[in-house]
Parts: sequence; structure tokens; C-alpha cells
Amino acid sequence: MDTARIPDIANPYELFNQWFAEAEACEAVLDHTAMTVATVDENNQPWTRVILCKDINEQGFTFFTNSNSLKGKHLAHSPKISLCYYWAPIIKQVRVMGTATLIAPEDSDAYFASRPRESQIGAWASLQSEHLDTVETLIERNTHFEEKFDGQDVPRPDHWNGYLVSPTHIEFWLARPYRLHDRVMYTPTADGQWTNERLYP
Repeated sequence: MDTARIPDIANPYELFNQWFAEAEACEAVLDHTAMTVATVDENNQPWTRVILCKDINEQGFTFFTNSNSLKGKHLAHSPKISLCYYWAPIIKQVRVMGTATLIAPEDSDAYFASRPRESQIGAWASLQSEHLDTVETLIERNTHFEEKFDGQDVPRPDHWNGYLVSPTHIEFWLARPYRLHDRVMYTPTADGQWTNERLYP
């Protein structure tokens, strides 16, 4: 039987960074930063979508989005959020449960300035999650903002922000034969440390 196990590491971020690097090095993984993000609307209906994580450190996981989008409105209603990384080629999964808060505007400014100009223009052109009559309308809006910002730096829209997900739980899952998968759940303690326990698959 396969003897693969999740290693005994006290800090979940150390373990996450090991798995993240392994996923990045695997050519079969299309984008190792892709994660499923789940939010909840005012009717407690969960919504999921795949977006890209742009920063990971000991404070949590950061992504950027239009705060006027559905996910932005959901987070304004409830900051509860769940993330899930699944790297199928290396048969590993990480789930993160926690709360999302807006990062400092200057940090959002810095990341926005690092994006390709075309993506910056797109952030202005897209009324994310709103009704779109035709694709041509979106193209026309994109052309409008290309012309508006021609010859100048593209400023960050006020509604385009970064969110930091502060974990209340981080779970690592490693596939093993016969569905005898290995699962380890990390939970932060009041003194800033972490406890962990294995879970039945």
C-alpha cells in the first residue's frame, strides 16, 4: 500500500509553500495560483467561482476583484469565505476557511500598477456581474477607456480592491489508494500558533 503521508509540520504556511512550489513546478498544472472561492449571499446561498491568488504570507491569502461584483457584494454582506486549491496532477488539495477584509488602498494601488495595461483598461471597461446586452458593448467600453487614458497611467478604479483572507482553518488533503486519503486540519490558537489534527477521509 502507498505509504505517502502529509508531513508533520507545525506551521501550515510552510507546508502550503512546499505544495504550492510543487504545483508550480508541475507542467501539467495549468495555473497553480487558481483557487475556487466560495461566498454566501443574503439568502445564505453559496456561490463559487475560480479566481487567482496574488499573494500568500503569514497573514493569509490575497486576491483582487471588483467590489461591485457579486462576490464583492457578498463579502460586504458577510465576510465569511472559503478557498479551495486542487492540483489534480499532484493529487493534492488545500482548503482555507476564514474571513475576508479589504487590504490598504495603497497596497491595491501597487498591485494594480503592476498589471498589464490591457488588464488595467479591462478593470474599467467591465461592469462585473451586471447584465451585458452584447459582447460588442463590452468592446466599445474597452475602446472608450483606451482612448480616455491614452498617453497616461491608468489609475485604479475605486471599486477595484484587494481582499485578505485570514484563515480560521486550513486543511491539507493528500490522495492515497482505496480512498484512504490523508487529511490534516490546522487551526490557529490565541497566541498566534497553530494546532493540527488528522481527520478520517
